[in-house]
Amino acid sequence: MVRTTVAPGAFAALLTESDAPPAPGTSFFDTQLGFAVRRWCPPLLGLLPHCPPERYLARRAELGAGEVTRRLLRASGIRTFLVDTGLPGDLTTPGELAEAAGGDAAEVVRLESLAERVADHTPAAGAYPEAAVDAVRRAARTAVAFKSVAAYRCGLDFAPGPPAPAEVRSAAGRWLTARRPGTRLTDPVLIRHLLWAAAGTGLPLQLHTGFGDPDLDLRRGDPLLLTGFIRAVRHTGCPLVLLHGYPYHRSAACLAQLYPHVYADIGLAVGHAGVRAAAVVAEALELAPFGKLLFSTDAYGLPELYLVGARLFTGALSALLERWVAEGAWSAPDAARVAALVCADNARRLYRLSPVPPASPG
Repeated sequence: MVRTTVAPGAFAALLTESDAPPAPGTSFFDTQLGFAVRRWCPPLLGLLPHCPPERYLARRAELGAGEVTRRLLRASGIRTFLVDTGLPGDLTTPGELAEAAGGDAAEVVRLESLAERVADHTPAAGAYPEAAVDAVRRAARTAVAFKSVAAYRCGLDFAPGPPAPAEVRSAAGRWLTARRPGTRLTDPVLIRHLLWAAAGTGLPLQLHTGFGDPDLDLRRGDPLLLTGFIRAVRHTGCPLVLLHGYPYHRSAACLAQLYPHVYADIGLAVGHAGVRAAAVVAEALELAPFGKLLFSTDAYGLPELYLVGARLFTGALSALLERWVAEGAWSAPDAARVAALVCADNARRLYRLSPVPPASPG
């Protein structure tokens, strides 16, 4: 999250993945996510639900970023935060986030960002391949997972197998020769090199799929494009977590059923779906094994997104399960067990997390 109070325009921009202005006469509050923020967050700041955005933002500024963050995070019910530390900006660390929430946190290492840091200190192409692998192995000592945004950088239709050493050296030479500080890694050979290095650690590997910002060619973010890689990497024992998914979340659920090392996480879609979150959750539950579907918020920048993500996901799941129990399709004990799996227990098992700490007072 950003550490300081966010200006109104910047706040609204964090409610969308778009980099374009809103439609004339509207703001980014005029979205499902914007309406959800106005539904769930104002009462925690002493305001009525659905208050005007201007009143909400004024109250937010009165309280200050620290107090707003503390109130919203502690009300979210989230006690363990898995934080992607590869994002730019003046953002809170995992430890700062955990302290504000009264919980704990662990790091998810973004592979492309890690490789870019390695490149900053490894000008020789011949040294880069081993330096990148070493960096991945060192990161695995403290991280709970790796993450790749290959969908953004080269698309998910990359060759599935590990690249040959000569391929990696050649690609590294091209990249390092043309590279300037801040240049993103987009070479599919070097990204494959990272993916296979991460798979070799045995930690879960998260892969962005589906919906994202305009840098993404959505057609190349379909998780079905990963089928060859899923099959090829299976022997390593590396669990693959297909993040977000929308509008391909049904495909992600299908892959989670077909392959024992594949999991589905629909976090980003739920917040943006707002009152339609139950439809997205229901579609994910059509085929995903109940022990392989994961809750997350994909929150970035605003504490509001943690609260809204949690409220929408748990509300959608509860509504679905209550209906299925009322219809006689499920038993109440089974519904409670599945809710516990999806909301927390699957993640604890997959990421090898310690037992959840009790909530801090306040």
